[in-house]
Amino acid sequence: MNSAETPTESPDDVEGTDDVEQHPAKALDDTVHQRVRLGILTVAHQARRAEFGFLRTALDLTAGNLGQHLTVLEKAGLVAIEKGYEGRRPRTWITLTPAGDHALREEVAQLKRLIRQIEAADGP
Repeated sequence: MNSAETPTESPDDVEGTDDVEQHPAKALDDTVHQRVRLGILTVAHQARRAEFGFLRTALDLTAGNLGQHLTVLEKAGLVAIEKGYEGRRPRTWITLTPAGDHALREEVAQLKRLIRQIEAADGP
């Protein structure tokens, strides 16, 4: 083997890979898992309908930053954004779509699976 070649391991060479299955971290959805977007989905799930200002305050974000994350989630079909008025004041409300609810539940399930795996590795 010359210096440019590197040895490779097959799954059979790695201890503990007899029963290879996808690692829970690999199943995390990058769109959902990002800290701010996970926070938005969680608040929207709990509140059923969250007002933009409430989300901005609860997650300690600027309006522009929150707006960009909401755009990502809306394009992914995970939230619905409704604009309207409360009295004379313009308001923006965010609701979780059925796809958003499913994505959030899947993310939580994968995180729980990851935690169980870590706890099992730590032993009793």
